[in-house]
Amino acid sequence: MNHRFIVPCLFGLEGLAADELRRMQLEAVAAENGRVSFAGDLSALVRANLRLRTGERVLLEVGSFEAKSFDALFEQTKALPWERWIGKDAAFPVAGHSLNSALFSVPDCQKIIKKAVVERLKSRYHIAWFDESAETVQIRFSIMKDRVSLCLDTSGEGLHKRGYRPAHNAAPLRETLAAAMVNLSRYRGRDDFCDPFCGSGTIPIEAALIARNVAPGLNRHFAAMDWRTLDGGLWQEEKDLARSLEYHGDYRIFASDLDPKAVAMAKANAERAGVADLIRFETADARHFARETERGVIVTNPPYGERIGEKEEAEELYRAFGAAFRGLSNWQLYLLSSHTEFERCFGAEADKKRKLYNGMIKCDLFMFYK
Repeated sequence: MNHRFIVPCLFGLEGLAADELRRMQLEAVAAENGRVSFAGDLSALVRANLRLRTGERVLLEVGSFEAKSFDALFEQTKALPWERWIGKDAAFPVAGHSLNSALFSVPDCQKIIKKAVVERLKSRYHIAWFDESAETVQIRFSIMKDRVSLCLDTSGEGLHKRGYRPAHNAAPLRETLAAAMVNLSRYRGRDDFCDPFCGSGTIPIEAALIARNVAPGLNRHFAAMDWRTLDGGLWQEEKDLARSLEYHGDYRIFASDLDPKAVAMAKANAERAGVADLIRFETADARHFARETERGVIVTNPPYGERIGEKEEAEELYRAFGAAFRGLSNWQLYLLSSHTEFERCFGAEADKKRKLYNGMIKCDLFMFYK
């Protein structure tokens, strides 16, 4: 039986996530603002969770409908087959959001949806009380222009939480965004790769995982692993398939940072990710970057200067790194920054720019080709 799934994404990454899902041979993939949908059986749910690099989570849509009143929301929610997924002792919290809709009160929508699901399960299980002591099946709703989508969260923690970064620096780059930047650079393991502002190592680690084609979710837990309604064997089958698609070669991935503590943290994260042997870390000043290559790509996320008093420092850093980059040969550069005057400070106009969001911070990915 086929189901509809929804993958929320950071704005700007929808097309990349859609391409990933198509490469997984999933069906009916469609990119929308802030999300991608696809269709498939339950093995598709497992595959997407294990292998998707640029999506935030995988939601299984139980139903969708239009509702402009609480009565309509209650009755149509109650009509859906919740017993297929929620056992009589499972917990089923409700969370969600509403935008540009008649039903704008999120707490009220939560209560109505919860009540409707309870009534449906009471009629199916013939019990009056749910102790919710077993596994958790998280219900997520979205209401957009009066269109309601009711889903189950199969991921639990967001897909950006790969499990290799329990510690991070003050301004971490989300793993899904780092993977997107690497994908946009078209790095696939053949060229030299470098991040001279590596911080906690997220970009080079994601580059190593991509180069080796390691599924990013192999070593973490997903909420749907606890569902009694989902065959546990599917997870092992899809893990075995993902491992069979991995590559093994020699890769030239370099990562450096001015802060020795950041470099040590990055090394520890790479160890946890299982790619420490693929990345060469060093303490170095990006303002004097001079690494030679026959063909290479720099993907990096230098400090933005968002805090008071740091803007001038960031601008000086951009100027110095820009001068160093112009002295290089055979490197392409993909640099993420929120600074509105980045190109002026850097001393060159980007060949191409792409709007991306680092959390709530609006950024541009500046692309320089040589």
